[in-house]
Amino acid sequence: MKQKYIFFDLDGTLTDPAEGILNCIEHSIKKLGLFAKREELKCFIGPPLLDTYMKFFNIPRETAEKAVEYYRERFSVTGLFENKLYAGIPEALKRLKDSGKHLVIATSKPEIYTKRITDHFGITEYFDFIAGALLDHSRVEKADVIAHAVKELSADVEGSVMIGDRKFDIEGAAENGIKGYGVLWGYGSQEELALSGAEKCFETVSEMTDFLIEL
Repeated sequence: MKQKYIFFDLDGTLTDPAEGILNCIEHSIKKLGLFAKREELKCFIGPPLLDTYMKFFNIPRETAEKAVEYYRERFSVTGLFENKLYAGIPEALKRLKDSGKHLVIATSKPEIYTKRITDHFGITEYFDFIAGALLDHSRVEKADVIAHAVKELSADVEGSVMIGDRKFDIEGAAENGIKGYGVLWGYGSQEELALSGAEKCFETVSEMTDFLIEL
């Protein structure tokens, strides 16, 4: 029987990346002569950067690609470490791993940065596989990232679950035949998660962990 997996989003689910992401967005738009209030930029946390630049600032793809380039020049050096694990996450991952669960990260953040972040926080050991976007803007949609992980792991999607804080996580999971569950300590509301089809939303890390151990 193929092994079932727990897929985790990264930003807003395992880590709070707000400081680094917002600092890098501000850096990029300043270089492009654009402006937005910092609070408004929180919509950049979670979805693919390129599309969000284009939609939020109503700019063409070429300009958005330049924005991503400016974003990465700061993020790759400083921004990725302006980040913190949510309280209880390392303990939760250890409990799940010790209980025999197989854990995967599926994020729209570039894979190369994701691995540096998990190494930095000492949580890489808990994951069977880390799937993320590629720097050339391919494999950035959450559904594509999950599909890549499923293929590489030959994962049994029936009974596997996706955990995330935004609609992109829930909808991406559904496109792959995986049930999605929401967390409420990130950047999506309960309404957003429910409307996207989340099976259930967790208010605390311990509630989530207890539930997942019993799956």
